[in-house]
This record gives sequence, C-alpha cells and structure tokens, in this order.
Amino acid sequence: MSFSFINTLFEKAERAGRSFLFEYEVYDLIQNAGSETPPAYRFLPKNERLKKEDLDSVPGEKAVVKIVSPLILHKSDVGGVQIVNKTLEDILSALRRMYSDIPGTFAEMVRLGKLDLAEGLQENTGEELKRHISDSIEGVIICQYMVPDSREFGNELLVSLRRTREFGMILSAGLGGTDTELYAKRFRKGQAVVAASTEMVSGEDFFNLFRSTISYRKLAGLTRGGKRIVTDEQLLECFAALIELGCFFSPLNPGAPYVIDELEINPFAFSNYLMLPLDGLCRFSRPPKGKHAGRPSANIDKLLHPGSIAIVGASAKGMNIGRIILENILKMGFPREDLFLVHPSFQHLDGVRTVTELLSIPKKVDLLILAVNSSAIPELLEQVVEHGRAHSVVLVPGGFGEDDASANDKRDELLARIEQMRREKSGGPVILGGNSLGILSHPGGYDGIFIPESKLPKSRGRYLRKSALVSQSGAYMITRMSKLSFLDPAYAVSIGNQIDLTAADFLRFFNKKEELETIAFYVEGFADLDGLAFSQAVRESIAAGKEIIFYKAGRTAEGKTAMTGHTASIAGDYMVCESCISQAGAFVAETFSDFEGLLRLSRALHGREINGNRLAAVSNAGYEAVGIADNILGEDYSLEMVQFQENTVKKMDMLINNAGLQQLVTIANPMDVTPMATEDVYTGIIKSLLDDANIDLVVIAIVPLTPILHTLPDEHIADDGASHGKGLVAGIAALNAQTVKPLVMVVDSGPLYDHIANGLEESGLAVFRSADQAVRVLGKYVQTRLFIQHKA
Repeated sequence: MSFSFINTLFEKAERAGRSFLFEYEVYDLIQNAGSETPPAYRFLPKNERLKKEDLDSVPGEKAVVKIVSPLILHKSDVGGVQIVNKTLEDILSALRRMYSDIPGTFAEMVRLGKLDLAEGLQENTGEELKRHISDSIEGVIICQYMVPDSREFGNELLVSLRRTREFGMILSAGLGGTDTELYAKRFRKGQAVVAASTEMVSGEDFFNLFRSTISYRKLAGLTRGGKRIVTDEQLLECFAALIELGCFFSPLNPGAPYVIDELEINPFAFSNYLMLPLDGLCRFSRPPKGKHAGRPSANIDKLLHPGSIAIVGASAKGMNIGRIILENILKMGFPREDLFLVHPSFQHLDGVRTVTELLSIPKKVDLLILAVNSSAIPELLEQVVEHGRAHSVVLVPGGFGEDDASANDKRDELLARIEQMRREKSGGPVILGGNSLGILSHPGGYDGIFIPESKLPKSRGRYLRKSALVSQSGAYMITRMSKLSFLDPAYAVSIGNQIDLTAADFLRFFNKKEELETIAFYVEGFADLDGLAFSQAVRESIAAGKEIIFYKAGRTAEGKTAMTGHTASIAGDYMVCESCISQAGAFVAETFSDFEGLLRLSRALHGREINGNRLAAVSNAGYEAVGIADNILGEDYSLEMVQFQENTVKKMDMLINNAGLQQLVTIANPMDVTPMATEDVYTGIIKSLLDDANIDLVVIAIVPLTPILHTLPDEHIADDGASHGKGLVAGIAALNAQTVKPLVMVVDSGPLYDHIANGLEESGLAVFRSADQAVRVLGKYVQTRLFIQHKA
C-alpha cells in the first residue's frame, strides 16, 4: 500500500482548501491502496476545451460523464451522471447540458425538500443558490464505461470506512446501489450490512462476517439461478486493504499525517471478475493533538476499596443526600475512625469527627464524596488537585459546568491539569461522575449509594459475590438491584456523566478480579474512543472466563449524528456499537427484559456446559408448548427442537403409562404433559432429558394452578410417593445439582405462586415467568456462548 501517495492526495486537496477528495481522486486512492483497479478516467476542468486526446485516454465505445462539485454529493439525483457515446459531439453536448441544467435542478430539489444544503448555504435560495451551485462546479470526469455482469438486485456492493467518535475507524460492507438505505431498513439484522472496528478484526475476520449477508450470497452465486461474479479472494483482499488503510489514517495512530473521516465506495459493480468502483467519496482531517494518559488503576482500587473516606455535604439537621450516604456507610460497618466529615459548625455527626473545611482533613484520603450543590464543585476540586487531598472523588451532583460557561471552562482546566499530572506520573485523583448515585462495594466494606436502606434493602455480610453492575443511570442500577434478588452484586457503580472515569476503566479493573464471573453494564453513551476501549476490554474479559452483559440505550437515535452519505444510514451509531461489542464476545440485550434475562442465565449457567443449540422442552399447558416452538428462531439466534434418543423415549413412555397418562400425552418435542402431570412425572421426565446425549438444553415450564400439583404452601404430597416426600421445588433442585447441562425453568403465574419461582431461583436455577421470553433469551445466551467457544 502506498501511504505516501495517498498522503499527497490529502495534501493537494488541503492546499486547495478542501477537506475532501473528488471522485477521481478517490479512484486514485483506491488504486494505490492495493485493492481493485478503478476504471480509466480523464478530468476535464470546467473552462478547458474538450479535445480528441481526452477521449483516447478512455477505452471503449461509450463513456460516463460525471459532474465534479464539492456541493453535489449524490450526482445521479440532479442529472450529474450521463452515459453517452464516446464522441466529441455527444460528450460536449452532455457536459454543456449538465453545466446548464444542474444548478436549476439542484435548487428545485432543495425547494421540494429532496436535498439538504451543505453547512453555510442554508440561507441561499432561488437564483442565489443556482449561482452558488454553478460556481462550485469544477468540471467533469470522463470515465471508462464498463458493463456489469448483472444488474439484478443485490449485485452491487457498498464498502466504507468511517471514523466514529466512540469506536474509531469502522469498516462496513453490504448491499450497494441507490437503494442501500432501503435494504438496510427492510432486511433483518446482519443481512444487509455488517460493520466492525478496524482495530479489532483482520481481513479474514471481516470476510467471515460478510459471508452472513444477502450481498455475499448474491455475489457468490448462492441464490437460486445465481452465478458467482467475484471470488472470495477478491473480497478478502479488498477488506484487508481497507482495514490497513483505516488503521494507518486513524486517530489512534500517533504517526498518522491525516485521519480519514469517511471513505465510501457505493457501489462496487462487477464485470468479468473485476471489482469496479462506480462512485466514491472521501473526507479527511488533521489528527487530534495529544494522547490520553489513561486513568491510574491504583486510584480506582482506592475508589472501590478505600481505607479512608471523607464526605462533604452531610447535613446536621436532616436526612439530605450527604447524610444518607453517611448513614449507609456506617450501617455497612465502615470504621468511624477512618471517616471524616466537612461541616462548618458541628464537631461531631453520628459519632464521626468533623472539620470545618476540606484542607483541614489531617491526611490525604482514599475517597472523597462531594454531595454538594454543583456550584461548589469547582472550588472543592481545585483544592483536591492543588493540594493533593484525595486519591479518588465521587461527584454526586450533575450539571458541573453544563449550563455555566465559566464553570465549564473551570472544569476543562481542572481536567487538563489532572491529565498533565498523570502524564508526569506525579499523581492526580480519579473522578467518578458527575451525576453519580454512588458506589456499593462489598469487598471495600462501604455503601455510598444515597438511597435510604429502608427504600433499598441490601444483603449485608462478607461472603463471596460473583457479579458486578455498572450503570450510567443511577435509577436503572437501583431498580435492577431492587427487583432482581438473585443479583446481589459485589460492586454496584453509578458512573454518571463520565467526565473522567469511564465504563471501559471499570471493566478493565474488574477483569483483574478473579472472583467476578458476570459483569453487567447499562450505557447511554461512551466517552471519546471509549467504545473501542470497552470492546477491547470485553475480549480480555472473555479470555479470563467472565461474561459481560451489555445494554446500550438510544437505539432509535441510530445514525442521526453520523456523517452525510449512505454509510451513516446503514451503519448508524447503535448498529456500530452493537456490532463491535457483540463481536468482542459480550451478551448484548436489546430490551430491559432481555438484559434481566441474560443476567439470570449468566448467574445460573456460567459454569454449565453449552455443547450446542439442541433444545428439549416440556410444559403442562399446550399454549406454552406452542409458545416455545414459536420462539426457537430469532434475528440473532437459532435453537433446534431435537429428536429424543430411543432410550429416552422408552423411559418416558414407561413413566407416562405408569401415571395413567398414555391417552393424554404424546411424546414429542416440545412435549405437553397436560394438567394431569404430577411432581413424579415432572421429575422423571426432567431426569430422562438431562441424561439424553442428543439434548444440549432443557426448558421446563410449569403452570402451577393445576389441582394435581402441590404448589400452595399448605399443600403436601404423600410420604410414600416416588418423590420420597420431596416437593416439586426440592425435586427439580436436586436434579439440577447433579448435572452440568443447562436447565431453565418457567413458572407462569400470579404472585400467589411467587414462592415456587423464588424457591427454584434460590436453588440456583434460572427462572422466567413467561415461556416465550425464556426461550428467546436462552437463544441469545446460547448463541453468544457458542460464538465465544468457537473463537477460543
């Protein structure tokens, strides 16, 4: 790849006052990137006379004439692309028509709302706009006309690089042509387009992703009546070249002279096993200055496991936020002698000593909690930074600098000073928030969440906890903790606005905690390039045997802030986020209920073997059996209703006959055992399914209202029964304890039967209250587990 030549293209455009390349310059870039050879062309400036030698440099009997203007991005929409006979007369006629008609066509389409104006031109209308467009036209390119092998749907390819704020350089590929955006909306996820970070995939990795698309099936001739029009080697070479290009002209490359903001080829057409770029755009910029020094992990350790804590903002008169935090910390058993309060008048508060100002604290504390009005934050942080008063800081208030220009400047100044301190390795605190609801750290022995214990009871005690919850929304964090009794996280961290510490910082830190098995994240947005850092940390998590559950808010805002072009519409912000993080190995939830379900499965099935997607399911209600079967296929997962082994069928047949159910129950998958199934029938069938080598996963659904089951607290089963006096919960729990095969339960009922669901859950089982949701979430969980195992 000729990076030096590509760099000269950018330099030349920059000298001309442009931050983009013209289409013919994009052709030169593609040719020198080591990918496909573009068509021959001749650029004819607007005021230059057309000559015969201009045509001789372009082979063929026909030519494509294209307008060149920095303001006209989609040339076909305004008549800026014409296919004509390659004669002086026809080409001269075409370019004269373009020069004359395009300004008026452009202005009319703007008036009708069919075209958007570039920044700075929004006030121009009518004749003034026509004049601007006419003046912007720099000429035309006369291109070689090459007849594609096929004009059928799906036989054009879009490939692009795009710089994103959160994930850096992203490569996308999929269905190309003028209907690209329509395809992306109509096809299910991963069918129209795929995207990946150039920092995290090789050409081969990306090609394997692309093979899942409709585009690949069409190009490879895998559809009915289709024929291959491009080799796998050509596609792989193209993707590998663009990944290399993206990694070099990247904001992450300290030696990059420029950064590619967007490079889009739409479409590549195909003729005689050649990939032909028929249109292209490229935007570029100078790289950002400086490199982030990174947050020191030693101070994150002090934030989560402090030896000393100071609080500013606890009221002596009532239960304000600071006083609630103090109360929770004391209830957790944190030593009073290691606590300090800043209060202007009181000497002691709840038995904790106070000082009148922050600088009077007798030592540098590990953790400083600022529960004060946002207007007081700049001065307090100034004291922390200037005098080294804390290793870590939690900012409870939001709005620090958001609405006040001077406070905003002060915030940026303080953060810059902290950054400089880190560069000089002389220290500097880490800051959590603003707008942080606080931290619960069982290993650190403190509860800094400002919700009263009466509102959010928590399990106390120093026992091994294996999960962590990190949330940008404090409300989301505490509601999950309130409703998901199985969660009981070792750490719960509200990261707030991430002005300093980020989601990736905490994931990297938690990766070093061997006891943690499940780490769950609710994220509304990433700091600059932190999405990429988070994705890379997910890979480290998976290698360490952890499971990452991830929910990204803002799916409906997809593509709204992206750059102009097809790529922005088909590979918007959410799609890029989901692609990068799922490819790294995280379990990505699209809904709150899926997030909770994936958490349930991770906690219950983390140590279980996932050998495949072959499912067996049983219910005592026909609607649940149907619901299970209806949900085995999803956009991003596939489960198979497996055929039982012959020996399994014999065991279940005997069990059903002994129970007198042979006239009611048919052995099938899923199996409806009817409301007449007893505890013994359930446990016998479960044991048979767990012993069947054909089965990878078992889902057992129970409607507990049936009279035959003893599901109310005051109901008892006979001591001489085959279950030996064990109730349904105890019998299923015992079977689950004897197997490594995933067993998932469904208890579809009202609150009268919560004790059944709770009992199963307390026994370590994943319990859902709806069969369709159980199968859907299980499918997502299994698909990701299998993906991780395949990549290992």
